[in-house]
Formats: sequence, structure tokens, C-alpha cells
Amino acid sequence: MQKFTQEQLILYLFGECSPLLKLAIEKAMMEDLVLKKEIKSLQRTIKQVSKLKKQSPSDSSVDAILNYAASTAKRK
Repeated sequence: MQKFTQEQLILYLFGECSPLLKLAIEKAMMEDLVLKKEIKSLQRTIKQVSKLKKQSPSDSSVDAILNYAASTAKRK
């Protein structure tokens, strides 16, 4: 039974793996219920992450970063 890394499975789910890896994963899923469950779990995780609201940093965070960058630049 072939083992796949999380990275390989994620590449597969995003359609960014090689055709050979895609074929190997799909063949393995037909024989390995644990792998099939892991893929389904990753699919659910990706779906949930895509629903998260993207937030911009607060103005105070941006100001703190800019102030730090300015003070560091003055020292050089």
C-alpha cells in the first residue's frame, strides 16, 4: 500500500499534481478506505477555509509596523 504525503494529497485536491500522481492516488483510494476518508476530510477542511472571511490588519497594526520600519531605517 502506497503512502502519500499531505502535500501530495493537497496538490491532488487542487488539481496541481502530475498525471502520474493523480492516477496513483485515485487507484489507491479505490483500495484504501483510510486514504479515502483522509481525502474527504481534507476536502471538508479546504471548503471551510475558503468560507473564512479575509480581514485586513487593523490601522494600529499597520501604524506600528510602519513606525518600526521607519525607526529601524533611521538607525542604519
